[in-house]
Amino acid sequence: MSKLFVPEGYKSVLSVYETQTAIGAIKRLFEDNLSRSLKLHRVSAPLFVEPKSGLNDDLNGVERAVEFDIKETGTSAAIVHSLAKWKRMALHNYGFPVGEGIYTDMNAIRRDEEMDNLHSIYVDQWDWEKVIDKASRNKETLKVAVTVIVNAICDTADKIDEMFPELTVRLSRDIKFITTQELEDMYPGKTSKERENAYLKEHKTAFIMQIGDVLKSGSKHDGRAPDYDDWTLNGDIMFWDDVLQCAIEISSMGIRVDEKALASQLTKANCDNRRQLPFHKMLLEGKLPLTMGGGIGQSRLCMLLFQKAHIGEVQVSVWDKETMDGCAAAGIKLL
Repeated sequence: MSKLFVPEGYKSVLSVYETQTAIGAIKRLFEDNLSRSLKLHRVSAPLFVEPKSGLNDDLNGVERAVEFDIKETGTSAAIVHSLAKWKRMALHNYGFPVGEGIYTDMNAIRRDEEMDNLHSIYVDQWDWEKVIDKASRNKETLKVAVTVIVNAICDTADKIDEMFPELTVRLSRDIKFITTQELEDMYPGKTSKERENAYLKEHKTAFIMQIGDVLKSGSKHDGRAPDYDDWTLNGDIMFWDDVLQCAIEISSMGIRVDEKALASQLTKANCDNRRQLPFHKMLLEGKLPLTMGGGIGQSRLCMLLFQKAHIGEVQVSVWDKETMDGCAAAGIKLL
């Protein structure tokens, strides 16, 4: 069942027409900022992959991919959850050098996603990945990339504010870096989402680091697949959203697993059966480049910068009747 929150007195700052114009502007502005800052080249990306390739993102390991059969081949394909692993294989196949990378529009279907103001079964994001060397697999490299992305977001926000002066959102470039264990130590009686909200309400912009492994409490801050991010070198870029009065994740990113990290995390996640999949086998044999990368939510960023209350105001998706009726009653225009 979806969960709808309607902010008291909410009214969209931008009309539907203005919103569509602004979405186009954001996509042009941010892509230019991102590619220039991180030395990324635009590439085409798949909407679906072969299930047996090991290239699809398994998320938390329980979400069902949308699969379909192909008449001509007699085989099946699965619509991607994300391109986390495909991008790394692409960098290998395309022969990209250290220090350069790729970005693309990623469109996915996550049919088991819980629906609320921030979540839809349709996912759209900028996926990026770049080649790094062994000496760069450290926290400082990660922090530099986070800072570059936050500045690209803030630069984009400044341009959008010039185009639409009625918007009042102001993002902070002052990034607070904090680990999930430090958050748990600070707020031991709260859930992971409550910790994020408490921290971001005070600090406005943060990078929550080290997501995927078990904390001292015996629980995880959040789930992460074991075969792309190194759980010690990853995190989420988050901003405080004044409209929804909560922390909003704009990007999940990290330095990717090397052979050692992959072997360890597959065992921890009880996923050793993946070792024989083509992607995993190549990685364990050291045949894939060392990389870092992530995804940046397009609809999420539009929501944040346009001061929207619901993700359905900036993307077209399918919603349950309760959500549609609740939004209609509150004057929230779903696309």
